[in-house]
This record gives sequence, C-alpha cells and structure tokens, in this order.
Amino acid sequence: MGQTPTLHMLYTCPFCWKVRGVIEHLGMDVEYISVNGMKIKKEVSFAGDWGKVPVFTDENGEHFVDSTPLMKHIDITYNGGKMAAMGDAARQQKWLEWADANVSKATVPILYGTLGAALKTTTRISKLEKFGFFSKRLYAWAGFPIMWGIIARKRVKKDGRSPKKLWHDLLTEFTDEHGQEPFFGGAAPDLVDFAVFGYTRSISPFPQFSLLQDHEKGMAWYRRMENSLQ
Repeated sequence: MGQTPTLHMLYTCPFCWKVRGVIEHLGMDVEYISVNGMKIKKEVSFAGDWGKVPVFTDENGEHFVDSTPLMKHIDITYNGGKMAAMGDAARQQKWLEWADANVSKATVPILYGTLGAALKTTTRISKLEKFGFFSKRLYAWAGFPIMWGIIARKRVKKDGRSPKKLWHDLLTEFTDEHGQEPFFGGAAPDLVDFAVFGYTRSISPFPQFSLLQDHEKGMAWYRRMENSLQ
C-alpha cells in the first residue's frame, strides 16, 4: 500500500481551490500541506522547476502540477474520467479555457482593486497562510501596494468595469450557459463547474466576497457546489 496522497497548496490560491474542490467532491483521502507564502519555489522544489502550487503527489510518490491538467488527472485516475465524459467534450474544453482566461484574471481586481481592498487582502492572507514572523509582516504591508499599484489597477483600467460588475457579468455568462440545469455539467457538476467554483471560492475568505452575494443565480449555483462536497 502506498503513501497518502498530498496536495501542497496556499489556502488563498484560486488554482489550489480548483483542485481541492474536485478532491473534496470525490471524498479522497488527501493530506493538505500549506507552504510558506514567501518560500514557495523552495518548498515545492521536489516537484522540479515548476515552482508553483498546487502540487499533487500521488500514493506512488509521483508529482503532478498545473491546476487544470491536475483536475483532469485526478478525475481520470480516481473517478474513471466520469466528469470529463459529461456532455460534449469540445464544449467542456472551450469553457475550461474560458474560465482560465477570464474568471482567473478577475480574482486580482476584486481583491486588490483599491488600496483599501489590497491592504485588507494582504493582511488577511498573512494571517491565513504559513509565514514566518517577519515575512508575515513584510507581506502584509509591502505586498499590498505592489499588488494594487502594479497589477490590479492596470487590470481594472484595461477592462473598464468595476470589479463587482466584472464578476457579475462573468457569473451571468456562466450560469446562463447552464440553461435549466443546476450545473454546467447538467444534473451534477463537471470539471468546468469546479474550475469556476475554485476561482470563486478563493474569494470567500475575504470581505470582498460580499460583492458577489447579490448575484442570485451565481450564488444559488455556488451553494449547490458547496453541497456537492463530501
């Protein structure tokens, strides 16, 4: 019998939540290992030169990286590929790419779109993640102007929509694609559901999640996704 599979992750990483949602939905026995937010490359160096999270290590000690391929690997290996086989394959791939191209990029503007939001976010992250004494304070107070001034402000300006409007538009586009079904995958969630759920769920530890909560269809789907977890 092999070792217990592990998932090296950051608690607030949207890509990690994509994978963790699939793991929880399948009821897998996986050990979650938090990495130091300031030493990610060093702490996952065992997996090669990828240098990011999530990193999944299976019961045989083999490492797997990159969230979307990792979701597919877990579905195939531990679920017989049932989620990948739900519905039309081309439609599923198109919307997986849509989620990775659009929803993933919407997380930064909503969490860091203003100086105040950025400070709240980095302070919260410094409390949730595994940091050393000094790196925790460095991240909380030095990280927020970088995230706001260099990344978030540029994305907000380029898009032209407020972070709330951007998220509401994305949730509307996504849930409209469900038709009369409760999930994108139909009667049950598929890989696209878990991709979008992971990105959305990564915002839930922060006050900015309240900006999403008046999107009725989006939150109804989100609660159904929560209920699908074991």
